[in-house]
Amino acid sequence: MASPFFMQFALEEARAAGHRGEVPVGCVVVRDSQVVARTGNRTLVDRDPTAHAELLAVRQAAAAFGSERLADCDVYVTLEPCAMCAGALSFARVRRLYFGAADPKGGAVEHGVRFFNSPTCHHRPEVYGGINESECAALLKEFFEARR
Repeated sequence: MASPFFMQFALEEARAAGHRGEVPVGCVVVRDSQVVARTGNRTLVDRDPTAHAELLAVRQAAAAFGSERLADCDVYVTLEPCAMCAGALSFARVRRLYFGAADPKGGAVEHGVRFFNSPTCHHRPEVYGGINESECAALLKEFFEARR
């Protein structure tokens, strides 16, 4: 089942993203109990609105494996994925998604469009929310409070 151990790597990436001025979201891809990709948001640094942590991590893992399919991989991300990221995880055929904090405003897994429940969604990973939730949520709350 879910390992808070792997979420710690995602939290490290989220903190690094926050230090760069990015929204502090981090993501890791795990295969056979090994981290194969890890990154944080880079939308500002890369000047790329699609440079969310999940997309970057999926791209890293796909490049490492030489395949667009990550069927035997699990993804750990500190924040509930948005619709774009949920779509990418579905297209990559990710086995399991573990996320930390819920995102009632922008999330698309348990909130909003609930992407994986859509009849047009061809692959639905197993989803587990609330992994290290309080730590993930606190990181985001502190980041946004500092900007007010």
